[in-house]
Parts: sequence; structure tokens; C-alpha cells
Amino acid sequence: MSSSDARGCSVTGATPSALAAYERALAAYQSWRCGVEPALATALQEAPDFVMAHALQAYLLLCSRDPRKVRLARQVVARAASLPANPRERLHLAAIAAALGDDYALAKTRFGEVLQQHPLDVLALQVAHMFDHVTGDLARMHDRVASVLPAWSREVPGYHAVLAMHAFSLEESGEYGHAEDVACEALALNPLDARAHHAMAHVFEMSERAEAGLRWMNAHRDFWGLDTVVATHGWWHVALFHLARHRFGDALWLYDRRVRAQPSGEIADLIDASALLWRVELAGGDVGPRWGELATAWEPYIDDGFCSFNDLHAMLAFVGARDWRRALQLERALVKSQARPTRHGESTRQAGLPSCRALMAFGRGNDSLAITLLASLPELAHRLGGSHAQRDVLNLTLRRAVERVRSPARGRHVPTLPMDAQN
Repeated sequence: MSSSDARGCSVTGATPSALAAYERALAAYQSWRCGVEPALATALQEAPDFVMAHALQAYLLLCSRDPRKVRLARQVVARAASLPANPRERLHLAAIAAALGDDYALAKTRFGEVLQQHPLDVLALQVAHMFDHVTGDLARMHDRVASVLPAWSREVPGYHAVLAMHAFSLEESGEYGHAEDVACEALALNPLDARAHHAMAHVFEMSERAEAGLRWMNAHRDFWGLDTVVATHGWWHVALFHLARHRFGDALWLYDRRVRAQPSGEIADLIDASALLWRVELAGGDVGPRWGELATAWEPYIDDGFCSFNDLHAMLAFVGARDWRRALQLERALVKSQARPTRHGESTRQAGLPSCRALMAFGRGNDSLAITLLASLPELAHRLGGSHAQRDVLNLTLRRAVERVRSPARGRHVPTLPMDAQN
């Protein structure tokens, strides 16, 4: 059974009702809104042989930073692999298989093949965009979206999402004015596109316009903060705007009420929480006992060996809590991982282990070592993945370490480990 999706891409195994449910799921996925899973479940119930519905289900798992979720995608792709499929769908399944095999480079190549033949395949574009982002491949992230833009127009469903991806790519490339214009164009088409609001938050952050960022985020909070998968991260951005104005109380209020209101174990939530508390302390604020809960929440991920960006934020929590037992446990895990011929092994060697050791040195008051390690990272820091705004935590730490060396009397007191505990 063959038909076409809303952008004219041929799909296999879909019924009209299943295709309608799939389009609802895809629309929510494009805009970072809730409701993807129920609509997708309906599509698969209506048409169990619907290949692209299986692919979307796999991508929901594969795009997580949690290896436990990623592994679940194996079951999905195994079911889909036995179904009749067209060449485009086979490339999707090949990309998923490559990613599950830890070959992200091959996965991105497969996505490139899909988009070269089918530039309106918005799902391939969205997942490729995410893979470019998490691997720190900024040039490809920019060029990939730009290359398909000529095939799109306002009349094609999902164009707003392509513009939102383009806006974020422009922002990460330092083209802040252009990024803002493109994000506003996306929002003119779909004000509920939370991804476009997120791009706007990054533009305000990186162009150091905290007041404008606060006004924007507060004026549009119902669009990005309700029924979206990015609400917590959006509040993280709002907290950063408060920090830029040294409003520590407002930032910590948001930590307690928005970022960490629930003791979530979701990695994305833990990343935001670690980054926010660390920035508050760097700026001179007192976070009280908050680190302890967060360090405990990170412990199950110490031995993941999956994502250096995760490792960095786990180390922020352990050092922030002065939980040297867990910090050393993570360091030992990274020492083992760096010797492995894996994607995580490579990123650990290049940036993960040096950055984590720098944070440990900073937390112990060894600013000279922290400076040496952090100063060696700029050309490789993008390999950690994440955005410029997120990776800026390393630059902020470097600046603070330099300040403490230059004016030790003004630096905050940092407890150090007993000598026998440092080895």
C-alpha cells in the first residue's frame, strides 16, 4: 500500500487515517510540542506496516541523550526492517541502523543521501539537524538546512520548522541579525513553533540582550512554555537573562519552581539544572544545599560512556556538591572510555576528560591547572556538542579561574580535598 505524505514523499504501508495521525505526530515533533506519541500510536495501530511511522518512533528514542532510551530503538527498527519499503525509507532505516551501531558519521551521510534526492523530507532534515548539533558539526548543520531551502516555500506544510532550524543554524554561526529575522518569519507562519522561540532565546543570549530576551520570553511564554517538550529549557534561558543582570534570587526561584520543580531524572533536565547552578555560583550567588540532590540524580549516568556533553554536566554537579567520591568515579570511567575506539572514546580524549578534569581542578582551588586545561579546549570544545550558549560554561569558568589567580583575596573560598583523597 503506497501513498504520499503532505510534502509529496512516497510512503509505504499507510492507510488514509494512519497517514493523518502520522502528520499530526510529525507536526508536533517539528514544533517541539507534546502529543507526538499518542498520535504516532494511533498511526501504528491503524497501519502496523507503516514504515515511516516506525521510523519516527525510532527517532524519538534515538535522539535522546540517554543510552537506555536509544537502545530501545533497536526493537523498533527490527520490526520495520522486515516490512516492504521504498528506497527513501530504506535509507532512513539504514541511518537508524548506523546510529545504533555508533557510526554517527555514516548516519549523517545517509541523511544527506535522503535529502539530496528528497529535499522536502522534513523528518530526515530534522533528525540530521539534531545529529549535526550533538556532534558539534556546526558547518554541516548550517549548510545542510541552507541546501534544501530552495525546494521549500510557504505553501509546503512544515516550512516554519525548516525556517526555525535555519534560524538556529544561523545563530550558532554567529549571524544573529539574520537568525532573528528568520525565526520571526517562522513564527509568523506558526506562532506555536517552540523551536523558533528557542532560536530567539539563543539570539538574545549570544547578542547579550538580556532585557530584550526577558521581554520576549515573558510575552510569549504561553507559546513555548505550555504543552511543549522544551519548557524547562526555555525557563533555563529566562534564568540566564536574570543572571546577566545579577538577579540571583530570580534565577534560583526559577530553578526551584521551573527547572527543578520535580526531581526529574531526564538528562535534558539535569543538564539545565547543573548549568544553571554552576553559573549562579560563578557569578557570586549562593545556591545553598541544592547541589546535593542534583549530584545524587546524576549518579546513575556515571558509567554511561555515551555522551561527553552529559559527562561535563554530571561533573558540574559532583564538583558543585563537593562530592569528590562521585567526581573521581566519573573521572575513572572517562579514563577507561578514552581508550575505546568509539565515538564517545574520541570525544572523551579530545574534550570530555580534559574539561571534566578542569572542573575538578577549579573546584579544588587549583586554578593554574584549571586554566591550563580550559585554555587548551576552545578549538575542540565544539566536539562536546550542545550550543555555544551551553558550552560557554567552560569559558565562564576559565574567566573566573583567571580572576581568582589575579585577585586571590577576592576569590571565594574553595574547600580542597585531603591529600589522600586526591589520588
